[in-house]
Amino acid sequence: MIDPSLFAAPVPIDRNLHRHKRLKAQPTRFDRTAGMNALFVTAVEFIDACRDYPIVFVEAGQGPDGKRDVAPMAVLGLAQGENLMLQPDGSWAARYVPAVLRGYPMGIATTDGQSYVVVIDNKADALSDTEGDPLFDDKGEPTARLDHARNFVEQIENEAQRTRLLGRSLLELDLLQPMRFDATLPDGRQLTVDGFLTVSEEKFSALPPDTLGQLHKSGVLAFIYAHQFSLGLMRALAERRVAREAAAGGATAVA
Repeated sequence: MIDPSLFAAPVPIDRNLHRHKRLKAQPTRFDRTAGMNALFVTAVEFIDACRDYPIVFVEAGQGPDGKRDVAPMAVLGLAQGENLMLQPDGSWAARYVPAVLRGYPMGIATTDGQSYVVVIDNKADALSDTEGDPLFDDKGEPTARLDHARNFVEQIENEAQRTRLLGRSLLELDLLQPMRFDATLPDGRQLTVDGFLTVSEEKFSALPPDTLGQLHKSGVLAFIYAHQFSLGLMRALAERRVAREAAAGGATAVA
């Protein structure tokens, strides 16, 4: 699974095409998220991510079985194209960095809906003929550097599949509902963010004890709590926007 907003030109790692290529040592490419207001996070990341980002769910089309899917996203900004975590100097404002961004410029893509390949973004300027670690050895076998990168993105893909099952559980219990966040900025502007899904507190509170017990045993309950905790950070994002506007000569507080 790759995010088309993050990967501009993904190409499969090929033993022949990349036989003599090297992978440069690069810092995390935070710049690639310019213009992105959300990043996919897997369920296993919720506990870490919920301390820095609101985690919401969005519609993710249909799975191979034709059933509805949803995907959890770490919210980076409150408007289309707004990333409040990407600092003007190119650094990252949050402590936790989502795994898909740490794995970039490599990821996993599907070729026919069933087969998966490791890809690298051709636009990332990550490959070189002379600089960095070789992808393949003299015999054409993957090096430890390539194996490490491949194992990391494969782990993300495996967790993404488990996360899809989390979404299915929430859908089957009819716990997700459309949600809207409203705030008034100091200059009187109304800020409204919608188009996402959250767990309904009313429906969650009404779950019978045996269902809650099953959710606890499966680990889903902890993910729900982390998601609910994270929603308080929507206001923190609004405050971050105000602070950024203030630095540019705008307003200074959220009402």
